[in-house]
Amino acid sequence: MAAATRRRRLSARDLKTILGVTSALAAPFDLMTMLGEVVGASKQVLHADRASVWLHDPATNDLVLEVATGIQPIRMRSGLGIAGACARDRCLINVPDCYVDPRFDSRVDKASGYRTRCMLALPLIDHKDVLVGVMQVLNKADGIFDGDDEVLATALAAQCAVALQRVRMTGALIEGERMRQALEMARDVQMSTLPATMPRIPGYDVCGKSMPAELTGGDTYDLAAIEQGLLIVLGDATGHGIAPALSVTQMQAMLRIAFRLGADLESAFMQVNNRLAETLAADRFITAFIGLLDPETHQLRFQSGGQGPIFHYQAAGRTCARYKPTSFPLGAMPLTQLRPSAVVAMAPGDILVLLSDGFYEYADATGAQFGEDRVQAIVAGACARPMAELQDLLTAAVTAFAAGAPQEDDMTAVLVRRAPAP
Repeated sequence: MAAATRRRRLSARDLKTILGVTSALAAPFDLMTMLGEVVGASKQVLHADRASVWLHDPATNDLVLEVATGIQPIRMRSGLGIAGACARDRCLINVPDCYVDPRFDSRVDKASGYRTRCMLALPLIDHKDVLVGVMQVLNKADGIFDGDDEVLATALAAQCAVALQRVRMTGALIEGERMRQALEMARDVQMSTLPATMPRIPGYDVCGKSMPAELTGGDTYDLAAIEQGLLIVLGDATGHGIAPALSVTQMQAMLRIAFRLGADLESAFMQVNNRLAETLAADRFITAFIGLLDPETHQLRFQSGGQGPIFHYQAAGRTCARYKPTSFPLGAMPLTQLRPSAVVAMAPGDILVLLSDGFYEYADATGAQFGEDRVQAIVAGACARPMAELQDLLTAAVTAFAAGAPQEDDMTAVLVRRAPAP
């Protein structure tokens, strides 16, 4: 009882401040405003000269001084200094004379010109027992921090920890929503560059479709009737997401412009490659098949920058010819010359099969991949069907093979068949 009577009674102002903080912690503050509320309340309630909040960065296990009265942001390894010891041991530390405590790190004082005399350090631990940070209260106005101050500070720290974690989670949700909106916008841009309808080429049946693994993908394709013939493009940028989507969209736009200006296949390929080599990051490139089909001579000429395999189903012998890439992936390095374009004669009933590696490398739960043999068998078995149906059969076969395994990579298909002989 005697101990209880010796406890300092809260003033009406202090009680009002604590209740005000408790109420304010439920408001939709941003992180910096919330930290300012915590610092201000700590100073007032504990009659301190200064206060600061170190936030715990779980990715690096560092403590980051986001807000402190009169001090610039600082990053410190967890375990260093009094704040680090408080975070490591997750317990309150009351230091009556900081400069005689071996744990005290005076670098902050030296950087700010301030002298820390006494300190309370409290771990900020939320209701799920997650370390949020450390609150420090410096230099009590009329002496050193006592047991009453420890009780008040502990109650305040418990409320602040929950509120700060809530603000962080809210910020992460908001950032996630912004990212989702950005991805949807990028997807709209990317999808708008794909052919809205398939070109009508006399004597040919063409089909193309792209299925991103995420909202946006690193694959693209193009099928367009241009002055030089039927333009056939399949591209696959490294990775999937916004950056690869922008890369393949850029490539597709440059190809369209180059051919519209009358460039031949080799010139368009080389110029687009060299431009991408200048603009893409060092670890980025695009594998791409770029071909021109002359519907009158039925000759297909193509350059393939790392894109393969390229299958040519030959109806006469019911076999698949396999072609390798003709060059390095686009954007991997500048080029000064190219190998001659590959030439394929499209006989009646022949099919050009272009699939991104999302088809071939789709794996089931055991890690087995769909592979090339299954693709060839499906093409041979459905060679007489419309190309849109063949594309659906390939997708359905991959889905059945995966047996519920998630799609890890973008899947894009381009199919071109010359009509069979009457």
